[in-house]
Formats: sequence, C-alpha cells, structure tokens
Amino acid sequence: MDLHILEHRVRVLSLARRGLWLYTHPLLKLLFLPQRCRCKFFSLTETPEDYTIMLDEEGFKELPPSEFMQVADSTWLVLSVVSNGRAPSGCQATGVTKIARSVIAPLAEHHVSVLMLSTYQTDFILVRERDLPVVIHTLAGEFDIYKEENGESIPVPCDDTTNGFLKPKSASSPTLHPVQSPQNRFCILTVAPDTLPAIATMLIDVLFYSHSPPKEPGAAELDSITFFSFSLIEGYISIVMDAETQKRFPSDLLLTSSSGELWRMVRIGGQPLGFDECGIVAQIAEPLAAVDISAYYISTFNFDHASPRRASPRSSSCCRSARRAADSGQLSPRRVAAPGTLLVAFLCSGSCPVFSGCRGSH
Repeated sequence: MDLHILEHRVRVLSLARRGLWLYTHPLLKLLFLPQRCRCKFFSLTETPEDYTIMLDEEGFKELPPSEFMQVADSTWLVLSVVSNGRAPSGCQATGVTKIARSVIAPLAEHHVSVLMLSTYQTDFILVRERDLPVVIHTLAGEFDIYKEENGESIPVPCDDTTNGFLKPKSASSPTLHPVQSPQNRFCILTVAPDTLPAIATMLIDVLFYSHSPPKEPGAAELDSITFFSFSLIEGYISIVMDAETQKRFPSDLLLTSSSGELWRMVRIGGQPLGFDECGIVAQIAEPLAAVDISAYYISTFNFDHASPRRASPRSSSCCRSARRAADSGQLSPRRVAAPGTLLVAFLCSGSCPVFSGCRGSH
C-alpha cells in the first residue's frame, strides 16, 4: 500500500456555541461557496460542547479571530492510505481499523499523536507538521510514501528523514477514560455535489437554528446526544446525522447503503483529552482489527468519537469485552495515536451486539 501526504495544511479549532452568530456568514461561504475562498478541506462537527472545525489555510483566512474561537497551536498535515494505486471509497475504503496495525499503532509507539477524520468516502489521519520526519521514518518500512505537490505525487526519499528522529520513550502508565454510548442512532451518508443546493435550506436550519442549549463538557445525557458532522473535502461531501434529523431531508437526495443500516456512537473522554495524549484511537481500533472489524472515527477538539464497518463471527468476544468496559464506565487505552479531546466511534447496530455493519455505498 501507498501512503500519501496530501497538500492540505490544516488548522483545528473550537468554536463556542454562543459565538456561532459571529461566524454564520463565513461558514455559509465555506459550506456552499468553497470556490470563492479556494478552500479544499473543510469539516464542521457539532457536539453538545462546541463546534469543531478542521480546515485548510485558505479556509482559515475566512474566520475572524474572536473570544469565541480557540485554535490549536499546531498545523496538521493530512495522510491518506492508497491501496492498489487508487484511493479507497465507499465500502472499499481501507478504514481506520484496517490500518491500525500498520499506521496508528507504530506512530503511537513513537509518541506521535494523531487526529482521525473518517468520511463516507475514505479515512484521513492528521499529524502535526513538526512530527512528519518521525512519521516518515516510522512508516517507510511498511509503505511507499508520496508527497503531493501541485497535483503531482512525488516519492519521498526516506533515507533523508532520520535527522532529529527520536526513539520511543519508555511506555507510561495507561490513562483511564470514561466511555459513553448514547441511545440515538446515526446515519453516515453523502450527497452529490450538484444536489447540495437542494438541501441548503435544511442544512442551514439544522446547523444554525436547531441546536440545543450549550452544555458543559461531559454533561450530555446518555439517552440522546447532539451530533452533526459535515465534511467537504476536495469536492466530496460526507454527512453524519442522527436518524431523527435525517427524516427532515428529502430521502431521494441522501445517498447511503442499500441496507440503510444505522450506527451507534461511542464517545471517549469525560473531560477534554488534550492534543498530546496518545492511545485514544488504538484502544478501540486495535481490538476491532484483531477480529477484522473496520470502524469509523471522528476526532473533535474536546473528545473522540468511533464505528465499525464490517461484521465478523469472531466479533462477539470483542463486543463482550467492549461492553464490559463500557458498563464499567472506563476503557484503558494503550499509548497509540490519537488527538484532541473527544473521539467518537460509530458502531453499526446490526448483527453484532455492539459493533457490526458496513460503511454505506452507492
């Protein structure tokens, strides 16, 4: 497989819910008129705590600084795994869990923190720009690595990436984080770009006028949670919304799998996790990888969120372990790549008690 370092230089920020009014105009521009600002990487995720925005430098210029916006110090680079010379899409995506052993775990062993962004089409791994030499050195033995420049994929000379390389530190004690799994179900879907104007009014209503009152971190009720994610990356649209919200949209314009499976969410972290801690993604990804279950992850500024894509008869033992950890309210992560502050995992609520299903396709 090939590992591509994409051209996007991404900033990650948190927008306070009470300050959304100040950013309505620039966000509408990024959502519906990206060509006007030359933004090619944009993701907006609403949680009970805030709005997490990941966007490239061109898009970042559209957002005025204010007391409502908190920006992570680092600039992040985007990695994408390419199999057989083509980027994955739909159900054929490699998936975060599938690459856990070859990408996420090795980076964690070298204390490289990552952010995850799964979309309907594929999965992105974000790493700090300053960590790139360590990333290349760590993964060069497993992947052919390319860096995209002006639309061209240029092979990375891995022999020149060892300067400043830091060997792994001794493993520190694992951190215990609470796990929440709200009862509402979620849909992972896409929209053809030329039909986006047809749902624009509804998107504006959902994003700017239908939100619930702000909540303190960790205060979300387990029976239901506010979560909506919209990504527009290189012209491809990906949306995550709960099943009740989906009913407000024209069904003939939303593209998902023919089975129409719904997904359960797992939220990791009762308090903001921080951008330096490693091991958040791996605590879910590696056990699922061991039983050949792929998953769907979204990192946000304050927490992490996740969901598997393919069921397996061997998944029951993993599910029982995950359920026991969830019932106890804690998971013990290993030191593996992860980011920000909230990880959300979306787990298909199909044949497996906790994790099953396949990412939608069309």
